[in-house]
Amino acid sequence: MSNRWWSIEVRDGVLSALRWKDGYGEALLEAALTNGAKRWEWTIMPGGVVLEVAFRETDEWERFRALPVVQAALDATPDPVNGLYVYPGRGGSAASPSKRPKPRPAGAGAAAIPLPVEEIAAARLAEAEPRAEQPLREFAA
Repeated sequence: MSNRWWSIEVRDGVLSALRWKDGYGEALLEAALTNGAKRWEWTIMPGGVVLEVAFRETDEWERFRALPVVQAALDATPDPVNGLYVYPGRGGSAASPSKRPKPRPAGAGAAAIPLPVEEIAAARLAEAEPRAEQPLREFAA
């Protein structure tokens, strides 16, 4: 019987997906292995990570997916609305690289509008008039 692959793809959001992997990766793998996973693979790609897990039966995947630790990890992704994809089959390493642009943090590329610069009149110091030569005085001894 062949393995059935499932993918959990997490994209960068407010935080890095790699940071999410560092925090939840071990717990996800432990849950997968103790619930029948036969193979697994992490793929790090620009803008995200993919966890690919192989189970023999779909029931094993469904049990794994329903675990509280898995639910908590998926709820804690950097962008749970637009940055989490769970789908059957292999993901990030099996297909061509994603063409989705990496999301920009809020305010990225913004700059203040330059203010007009008023020309400041240059102040000039008054030049001293050359001194007229004065005769040297001799002191009597």
